[in-house]
Amino acid sequence: MTTHRFFSVFLSTLFIASEALGQSNKPPKDYLAVAGPIRFANTAYHLAWTAHLSATFYKQEYVAAGDKPERFKTMLLLDVVTSPLKLSDVVRAKVDELQRLKQQNLVVSYEVFEKDGEYLLDFLLSQNTPDGKQISIVERNVYRYKTVVTRSGQPAVLLFGVSTRAYDAEVTPFLTKLKADRSTLLRQVSQVSMPQIAIAK
Repeated sequence: MTTHRFFSVFLSTLFIASEALGQSNKPPKDYLAVAGPIRFANTAYHLAWTAHLSATFYKQEYVAAGDKPERFKTMLLLDVVTSPLKLSDVVRAKVDELQRLKQQNLVVSYEVFEKDGEYLLDFLLSQNTPDGKQISIVERNVYRYKTVVTRSGQPAVLLFGVSTRAYDAEVTPFLTKLKADRSTLLRQVSQVSMPQIAIAK
């Protein structure tokens, strides 16, 4: 299980811990008919990991050439729940998770934006070294939530997310750059063309 899956969840417990969801030698199954590559910010991202976590919940991860899901610099996420959920409830559930995390980790922060019936959630997470003295990973996420209809007519909630990371000695420069320019990634995610999805049988 990658650290990103430890960090990032959608309508499920934060600690999905199962080696059954790990990588295998087989190509990942494209559950959403969005095999990729997906182009974002002039970079091509390729399908690297997928999971069908429940009857209605699908998750796909995409990384650029040279990156790996278990240790990436930038990752794209597509999460889909094929259920007529209220979008504000979905976002509130994620914010509640972040609130609980923040009680144990002061680095955790978030901001929610709403426009035209869609939501953007911008949040920061971190993981410490085993001795707890230093930050070993810092991760910034921008999630865009939208209500969609699949090609087969199913109502669904689609999450398009971008996660960026820094490790060890790169953590401080990453946070300094983030303070200077938070808006670029927010703008890019808000303007991206959301993929049309179709659930694989």
